[in-house]
Amino acid sequence: MTVTIDHGNRAICVMGVSGSGKTSVGERLAEVYGVRFIEGDSLHSSANVEKMARGTPLDDEDRWPWLDAIGAEIHRTLAAGSGLVVSCSALKRIYRERLRTAAGGKLIFVYLDGSKELLSKRMGARTGHFMPASLLESQLQTLEVPTGEPGVVTVGIDGSVEEIVARVLAGLEPLFQAG
Repeated sequence: MTVTIDHGNRAICVMGVSGSGKTSVGERLAEVYGVRFIEGDSLHSSANVEKMARGTPLDDEDRWPWLDAIGAEIHRTLAAGSGLVVSCSALKRIYRERLRTAAGGKLIFVYLDGSKELLSKRMGARTGHFMPASLLESQLQTLEVPTGEPGVVTVGIDGSVEEIVARVLAGLEPLFQAG
C-alpha cells in the first residue's frame, strides 16, 4: 500500500525509547510514503555503540554529534526535494529542537509510547541489538514526553506493527493536510 497524501517534502522522525519499535514502524512508514528510511542508530559513533553495549548510558556530550549527523542527513534530503523517515530516540525536548532546526521546521515527530513492562518484554525478546535491556530505565528517566509540542503524533505501541502504523498514518494525515 502506498499513501497518496503528499508528504510535503517533510521528514518524519519516529522517536521513543529503545524497544518501542522505531525501526519497524519507521521502515514501514518509509515504504508507505515511498521515501528513504534512515536507522538513526547507524549514525552513532563506534565509541557510543561500545559505551551502550557495556551498559553505560550516553550523556548529552555523547549525543550531540550523533544528533548533528541525523540533522545533517535530514537537511541534505530535504534540500534535495525529497522526504525522509528517520528513527531516533530524541529523548529530550532540546534534542528534538536541534533536529527541528536542522530540518528548517519541516519535521514531524511520531512518538511511540508504551508501558515499561511492554518495553522490557520487547527488549528481552530481540536479538542482535547493541542496546542491552538494562539501559531501558535510564532512557525512561531521560525521556521528556513530547506532550504539547507542535508537530507530534503520539501512538501507543500495543498491537501489531500494522496496527501501530495504521494509527500513525491516521495521526499524520491532518498534519500533512494542514500544510
